[in-house]
Amino acid sequence: MKASDEGDQQAAIGLARKEVARFSTPDQCSRTTNKNCGTLALAYSSLAEYQILAGDRAAGESGFGNAKGALDLTDREDRASAAAMVYRDVSEAFWKMGDRKRATAVFDEGRAAGADSWLYMCSAAQAAGYGPTGSRPGS
Repeated sequence: MKASDEGDQQAAIGLARKEVARFSTPDQCSRTTNKNCGTLALAYSSLAEYQILAGDRAAGESGFGNAKGALDLTDREDRASAAAMVYRDVSEAFWKMGDRKRATAVFDEGRAAGADSWLYMCSAAQAAGYGPTGSRPGS
């Protein structure tokens, strides 16, 4: 995150790829072992975020797809919070790059996927009038 915050997306991408490699082994996340699938989903979403911020939308979308695949394997009790972080990261990256339409679509997809209140901290949620709890003022 520090590399990305400092504007070095290529360094951030390299570090995120290492995290993906670390958690994408069958003993970490697979159909038979899902002890770190949430962590893998977060690693993929970080990779996707950095790729989008670096201007490689296609790679970012691919990483986002991989993150959703890892979410499917995540324990049910952890899925809502992991989903919120995944969808928030990707939505926020698109927002920062000026693609408000895609950022909003990712936010809406995260809501439909059952993401918890962390998702509502993204810019697309704020622009749509959602508060940090997922409710709209006056509702």
